[in-house]
Amino acid sequence: MIANPTEYEKAQEEIHILEERLARLQQTHPIGSKGFTKAGIRKMIARLHEELAVYEASEEAKQPVSG
Repeated sequence: MIANPTEYEKAQEEIHILEERLARLQQTHPIGSKGFTKAGIRKMIARLHEELAVYEASEEAKQPVSG
């Protein structure tokens, strides 16, 4: 789980790297080949997005309500 802003930034960087890797795989391997690899990368990206969302929600909960 992401616990601080540094880990949050690292997770965003990891998502960017994984998205680039996925794009390269999609270009070099057409539909039907390397399917398990592409699916695994998509799952890692989804997991990181979920962790980012949890962290963002916890940070919003810490902020005082203004208004």
